Amino acid sequence: MATKLPNSLLTQYAELLQNCVQPASDGSNLSFKYKDINGKRYWYLYISIGQTRREHYLGEETPELLDRIEDEKELWASNTDDRDLRTRLVNMLIGGGMFALHQDEGRILALLERNGVFLAGAALVGTLAFKAYANMLGVIWSSGLGTQDIDIAADNEYLLALPRPRKRIDLGQLILNSGMGFVEVPALNRRQPATSFKIRNRDFHIDVLTPMRGRETTRPVKLDSFATFATPLRHLDYLLDDIQPAVLLYGHGVMVNVPSPGRFAVHKCALSQKRSTGSAAKIRKDLSQAEQIFKVLLDLRPADITLALRAAAEHGKALAEKFDAGLERLDPGIIAAVRELA
Repeated sequence: MATKLPNSLLTQYAELLQNCVQPASDGSNLSFKYKDINGKRYWYLYISIGQTRREHYLGEETPELLDRIEDEKELWASNTDDRDLRTRLVNMLIGGGMFALHQDEGRILALLERNGVFLAGAALVGTLAFKAYANMLGVIWSSGLGTQDIDIAADNEYLLALPRPRKRIDLGQLILNSGMGFVEVPALNRRQPATSFKIRNRDFHIDVLTPMRGRETTRPVKLDSFATFATPLRHLDYLLDDIQPAVLLYGHGVMVNVPSPGRFAVHKCALSQKRSTGSAAKIRKDLSQAEQIFKVLLDLRPADITLALRAAAEHGKALAEKFDAGLERLDPGIIAAVRELA
């Protein structure tokens, strides 16, 4: 079901992941400028996002402020070697057969990474996470890749402590101002805010998701950390309770978060049982992705499955029952092996 890649590629992937832990900004979308007003000099930082340029006031010129500006410029220059190494690693991994982002995926995810979206706790779920697992586990998936759409999940209850003062992140505006032609997709109920974006005249979507708590609802939830509304999805908190770093192959690497692969497979089994009968293709994709991940984890990391099953049992009866029903539709050998781990 999945083709195993050479161990040397996994070693190179681990090296790239380690190098991507520290952002390697080159300052390409940043610039410092000053304005002389009434005999005094004031400094500003300009950030270019697509066709938009934003101005951030830094303060009146002082020796301390000038030192901070010079330190930042030196950091941009010092990252050149790091970026070159990362770019070489990315190209070597792509040449070895690992999954690479398409241009649209790469451009928007690199923008979100650069603006701290993943540092603030957001994670990729859905098919793009499934693709990321291929590189994490050193395999090539045989099927179930789905579309190029991007699913971004976040939760008001999971806030990360950042190593620097937290800045306000407006996820929706970052997407709309990316210069890629994104527009909001109106909700079915036009009185509700949008939770999805698409490139105009193209079938490429970004959906923003968040866990559903309490009774069933389709009402969008405001994400306080990202100033954006999200569609609630049942049991998504089970995924977001254990997220892991991953690097996607584009440019000099894009650092993101994804759920643990074991939990992803469990959630896919459960999700397949919540879909309507008219979603046969999506159900097949859910089960295919779950089956392929289980098979690889059984060979390489069976403890991941044990931990995911234990967490599912603790999460509640509803998730456990839907997972059991979905699991029954997988290959009999995988069913037996997973149940043995449980």
